[in-house]
Amino acid sequence: MPGNTFGQLFRLSTFGESHGPAIGGVIDGCPAGLELDLAAIQAELDRRRPGSTPLGTARTEGDVVEFLSGLIATPGASTPLASTPLSEAQGGRMITLGTPIGFIIRNKDAQSSDYDHLKDVYRPGHADITWEEKYGIRDHRGGGRSSARETACRVVGGAVARQLLAQQGITVQGYVSRVGEVALEVPEDQLRFDGLWSDAVRCPDPATSARMAELIEQVRAEGDSIGGVVSCIATGLPVGLGEPVFDKLDADLAKAMLSINAVKGFQIGNGFAAATLRGSENNDAFIRGFRRLHRPEEPEGSIAERGAIRIETNRSGGTLGGLSSGEDLLFDVAFKPPSTIAKPQRTVNRNWEEVTLEASGRHDPCVVPRAVPIVEAMACLVLADHMLRQRVARMNFDPSDHL
Repeated sequence: MPGNTFGQLFRLSTFGESHGPAIGGVIDGCPAGLELDLAAIQAELDRRRPGSTPLGTARTEGDVVEFLSGLIATPGASTPLASTPLSEAQGGRMITLGTPIGFIIRNKDAQSSDYDHLKDVYRPGHADITWEEKYGIRDHRGGGRSSARETACRVVGGAVARQLLAQQGITVQGYVSRVGEVALEVPEDQLRFDGLWSDAVRCPDPATSARMAELIEQVRAEGDSIGGVVSCIATGLPVGLGEPVFDKLDADLAKAMLSINAVKGFQIGNGFAAATLRGSENNDAFIRGFRRLHRPEEPEGSIAERGAIRIETNRSGGTLGGLSSGEDLLFDVAFKPPSTIAKPQRTVNRNWEEVTLEASGRHDPCVVPRAVPIVEAMACLVLADHMLRQRVARMNFDPSDHL
């Protein structure tokens, strides 16, 4: 089964099924000498895990990541590599060896019997039918490999990538901007993300979040589900990330986001709204300005700037010609309503008989609150991969000259 590896230089391969003994992955291409905060990686997993929000599934996996290879204790640490979980080692900090980083996350709350009623029935809107037609077999227990359970591995890979990006001053922040008809209307430059992860919806505006939560609870009570949008902002990018022609930055971001379960749409900048505009309305004017430089060797808190060509409005969303423009990267990811609902739905079974399905089990009525760290993780994987690829794009490349 191909299609389980993402990236060119910074690569993540994942394995495992929703109700198997464990899921896991291998991160390859991470440079040696990167000091990792393992507690921060676990914190990102905690934001995605089942039970992390009262608006999600009742499944309560602990999602503790165990690292198996590719790391060594920081100098002076007495904890051996084989500690389990490794996140308990020497203050939760380890150094990458430059070798493949292997990890697993054990499944502990898989109640497979909850899915017995789905063994011979195909859920409308779900991958049940296409998976079985392709492979001739499927794992009905929670969807097997087609389950969003696999995305926990992406969060681990993305968390490592985030710490690599932080070395160059690059940050990635996602948030829920829409649930059904309830949309966040606060401009990006006025958003405040303090306390985002304590909010059940992961929306940075408390008033909008309350309306979103009320709507999610309403559809849950109706036995239904609802979709939404996760938006993302990446800051501190250098100019020129991306590889024309087929590996443009926005093209790779689109592939990354559309590979996430339940994603049906991606747009960057003005996106589909650009189709309604004229060039004079959509173009970003170039202006003279300054760009902040990030040099890790300088004292913390110091600020260095240099003159730079900037754009005035960023309708392009941070890319031009498939390359990062140096402005904030702005994109939106649309999620469909979860397919498994308690309301009666018409379907067929393996005997080609028309039946009515009223699904039971533990499912999210809306996936976007738990999808925020997944969107962030995939963005981090794309950006880390392109950052490493940029280093070989020209003979005299110096990252600090292009921030």
